[in-house]
Amino acid sequence: MAKIFCSLIFLCCLVLSTGARVNHRILSSSTLGHDDATPTGSNFTFVCDPARYSSLGLEASNFAFCDTSLSYEVRAMDLVNQMTLTEKVHQLGNKAYGVPRLGLAAYEWWSEALHGVSNVGPGTFFDDLIPGSTSFPTVITTAAAFNESLWKVIGQAVSTEARAMYNLGRAGLTYWSPNINVVRDPRWGRAIETPGEDPYVVGRYAVNYVRGLQDVEGSENYTDPNSRPLKVSSCCKHYAAYDVDNWKGVERYTFDARVSEQDMVETFLRPFEMCVKDGDVSSIMCSYNRVNGIPTCADPKLLNQTIRGDWDLHGYIVSDCDSLQVMVDDHKWLGDTKEDAVAQTLKAGLDLDCGDYYTDNVEAAVRQGKVREADIDKSLNFLYVVLMRLGFFDGIPQYNSFGKNDVCSKQNIELATEAAREGTVLLKNENNSLPFSIDKVKTLAVVGPHSNATSAMIGNYAGIPCQIITPIDGLSKFAKVDYQMGCSDVACKNESFIFPAMEAAKKADATIIFAGIDLSVEAESLDRDDLLLPGYQTQLINQVASVANGPVVLVLMSAGGVDISFAKRNENIKSILWVGYPGEEGGNAIADVIFGKYNPGGRLPLTWHEADYVDMLPMTSMPLRPIDSLGYPGRTYKFFNGSTVYPFGYGLSYTQFTYNLTSSTRSLDIKLEKYQYCHDLGYKMARSNLPAPRSELIIPSIMIGLNSKLRSRM
Repeated sequence: MAKIFCSLIFLCCLVLSTGARVNHRILSSSTLGHDDATPTGSNFTFVCDPARYSSLGLEASNFAFCDTSLSYEVRAMDLVNQMTLTEKVHQLGNKAYGVPRLGLAAYEWWSEALHGVSNVGPGTFFDDLIPGSTSFPTVITTAAAFNESLWKVIGQAVSTEARAMYNLGRAGLTYWSPNINVVRDPRWGRAIETPGEDPYVVGRYAVNYVRGLQDVEGSENYTDPNSRPLKVSSCCKHYAAYDVDNWKGVERYTFDARVSEQDMVETFLRPFEMCVKDGDVSSIMCSYNRVNGIPTCADPKLLNQTIRGDWDLHGYIVSDCDSLQVMVDDHKWLGDTKEDAVAQTLKAGLDLDCGDYYTDNVEAAVRQGKVREADIDKSLNFLYVVLMRLGFFDGIPQYNSFGKNDVCSKQNIELATEAAREGTVLLKNENNSLPFSIDKVKTLAVVGPHSNATSAMIGNYAGIPCQIITPIDGLSKFAKVDYQMGCSDVACKNESFIFPAMEAAKKADATIIFAGIDLSVEAESLDRDDLLLPGYQTQLINQVASVANGPVVLVLMSAGGVDISFAKRNENIKSILWVGYPGEEGGNAIADVIFGKYNPGGRLPLTWHEADYVDMLPMTSMPLRPIDSLGYPGRTYKFFNGSTVYPFGYGLSYTQFTYNLTSSTRSLDIKLEKYQYCHDLGYKMARSNLPAPRSELIIPSIMIGLNSKLRSRM
């Protein structure tokens, strides 16, 4: 077992990113919770604590914004009305400076919790008291489970750890997660962060993860959504039509997504609409790119009209980090000055700037008459209502007891294992090669660049894991392992390690090859050039498989699809598993599947295209539907009808299934003037007792949902 807490090696491997292009100032010691919390987490301070005001030489009862008999909206308005213009603008950046004369503490808005509490962003940190947090599988991996209850319970576990760390002064309460951009192109580097290519599935993931993060037990019957308490605040990002990072010199900072109204509504906006309407998320983050010529953070149609007007957001809108600087320096939109940029975005509906553009330039914009002080007041009201719902001003007593023992708990680590198991997809299993029997497979040759994976399994936007169980760690519990790297890393530029791997395979009862890609190939700011395995990995796989004594299993780690047609056809490779990036418990989960402790049931949340697909269209082309006259093949499983390596939704099992679609006898009335989506449409239950051959899942033209007897699924 490789237990890693503050490992220097691991820290060096993390990708620090939310897109920030500058190093923001670290959280100051005056931030509430970071100086006032006790080591036990039993008596942390909140803004309106009378004892805290007394220590400042103030009286809490003198401030109406501390009067709990008033609504949050009235209290927020009172607080904002007491601020000077200078004080107001200093609350509009991710670092809100507070107002000492009013007893208002500083606050750092930027924290991340994509698949666990992360130290990406200055709002959260680890130290000797809290050396790490549970690192669940990356989102693309848990999406493969197609299990809504799993997504929600992961959110609940993450928010419990976040609350515990907040009590101990190591974290904030506002988390800019999840990423719910639809994966339009298989080369996109950030597919690792998202739930895949189907907008409805992405939206349902958002709803459940957000509910898991935010919902407070017992608050279900609140009629006023702006008074409903929040466990932590979640943020759905990046709004909208953002799915190009850095492809052949085209960067997200300058990319203009040209999108039809139909594609915008049906695909790119739909997950966000579901996140707001069904998930009641408390924040939306706008993206760097432009949509049809207009920067998203300056578009009043996207922000004020759609998010606030049409969807009725109960929360705030924040920019991706340094988006306003991008508007001025990269987009050069309308030849904006800094004052123009902050005025346009405030009026469009942007409330909070991740960066310092608002802090440094809004006051000048007001004095130049480019924006009204009332626009600032409106944004601040949204922000402080969210903080009040979080208990930042009054506390939430039911969470006061959360502390060190709630982080990296046994329960959460077991959940991380279960999530990695459920996200595992069985792609090939000839002659029932898997699962292995511990009575027959006593020795294993374990080869390939991911055999001893640590940080690669964790992915990006991660914190420091509680521990890391490598594939070798997990497999060693079932059999004697002979490990040969085969390649020194995923780039696999050296053939010299292949021969020792072949020798190991000749002697072992079975061989497992761990291959794939990692953050050096697909990541934020790094889109892929192709869909192939890097370097000599294909040669390694074929040569090892050709000499192996026993059955050969190929285990792939990746987010996006890889063209492994060669392995699919190779008769020497009996089984193929895709495990995504399975998190800190990945080694245990993989071993459990291979040795039959768990029956895999995951399904691919993305189409795995053949390598030549990317030659048919540039990554920058936004249309989803095919254009036959231009040879344009279309995008995602909904519109692409060509051949694939594996289709969306593909996945096998050790159990035999048949699927039947039946026509409903019920009619459904649809008001044509209103946009609606269908949900809760059940398929006939799968029957595992029929004497049918093992079958692949038959994918309908549009996948609505699946029900399984084995466990709850969407």
